Amino acid sequence: MTTPLWTFTELAEATGGTFVGAGDGGATEAQGINFDSRALQQGDIFLALQGARDGHDFVPAAFAAGAVVAITRRPIAGGPCLLVPDVQRALDDLAVFARARAHVAKRGDVTGSVGKTSVTQMVMQGLRRAGRAHSAIKSFNNHIGVPLTLARMPADTERAVFEIGMNHADEITPLSEFVAPHAVAITTVGAVHTENFPDGEAGVAAAKAEIFDGLLPGGLAILNADNRWFDFLAQRARGAGALVAAFGEGAGNDAQLVSHQVNGTRAEVEGRLHGRTLNFTLAHTGRHQALNAMASLLMLEALDVDLDTSIKALEGFEALDGRGKVVTKRFKNGEIVIIDESYNANPVSMTATLASLGARARADGERKIVVLTDMLELGPDERDLHAALAPVIAGFDIDRVYAAGPLMKALWDALPERLKGAYAASAAELNGPLQEDLQSGDVVMIKGSNGSKAGLIAKTLIAAD
Repeated sequence: MTTPLWTFTELAEATGGTFVGAGDGGATEAQGINFDSRALQQGDIFLALQGARDGHDFVPAAFAAGAVVAITRRPIAGGPCLLVPDVQRALDDLAVFARARAHVAKRGDVTGSVGKTSVTQMVMQGLRRAGRAHSAIKSFNNHIGVPLTLARMPADTERAVFEIGMNHADEITPLSEFVAPHAVAITTVGAVHTENFPDGEAGVAAAKAEIFDGLLPGGLAILNADNRWFDFLAQRARGAGALVAAFGEGAGNDAQLVSHQVNGTRAEVEGRLHGRTLNFTLAHTGRHQALNAMASLLMLEALDVDLDTSIKALEGFEALDGRGKVVTKRFKNGEIVIIDESYNANPVSMTATLASLGARARADGERKIVVLTDMLELGPDERDLHAALAPVIAGFDIDRVYAAGPLMKALWDALPERLKGAYAASAAELNGPLQEDLQSGDVVMIKGSNGSKAGLIAKTLIAAD
């Protein structure tokens, strides 16, 4: 018999709500919880959250899709409702209750300007191999996603990892306090969402340090020793009562990346964990992903996963769409290699991916091509930050640049003529010139922000004849 995720008794206890319309013989338990009526499964709880539209408008559709109860502010016909004064607060209450209910679970939080989704998913790969594990099914890292992920955590969970995101100050503290992690990791700090931080990166670093606010006493803070904010973050972590573990390329780090070499569609990695030499391969070819693996090893160790299991998990972890996935495909009577980094972009992640492409060993006749779309949410210096990529690219072993978008025009104008492939006002308009110019043997890296449609270029090129 399947153990329910929630009983109606637990729902009432957690939220203090009152049931209406739950007559004799009706459901008394639920198997899942969701706020999107389109994604609802039979037996789920429906949360009538306020978004762009009022979630109460979708309660009838949720009941029709199989919801066994809706958490609402008012009675709505069609099925039982659990009435609460505030649905978001009810979700928060469910999160805290679920965390307490899964009292044996070791929990980890991951944040950072870049790499947090990759590290979270790498860690989850190891947690699954080690026992009953839990994490979000997507990048659910905000004020809805984090408590929802907790509310979905089964009572018998042994280990869990949570991605924590932010766009403004004071957003991470409540999310970390919901999770109350045993360990936290900050992948890196850089110029991301700086339009919301008048003091730039310093404000971003302070906001990321909020993750220590929820860390349990004596917990572990895993920090990037290569990042210029390491000392600041380490001081803040220790001030919160945390132990500090460092990862990076320098000798003496708890987890050190010693070497990284691309071999076909995989990377060969040598590292050291507390001085012990490790050799393994990754499906991600970017050097930055090897550093993410070092952070993941420390988090897995903190969550009581043995090293052999952790290494096997990293080797079996497949690159995520838009986050370094490598695709080799037939093209113009030959083959091209596509490195899909199109999920998102900022100056930190852009530099890291460009460096990885530049360091890639070159086969005979191979050209290294970068296709770039606008980096968004960079504030008043956005054009200067785009133009500043020109000397970065020129300093790497890269042959040609294709760019799209009004902000990337600043980069295009600053590029040396020898690097210029084609420029277009939009991603859609760049597809034609790009595909016309590409030739067999090219390695093509695609990078940009979601809103500037870098993913469209990647999908179109992967699907091209």
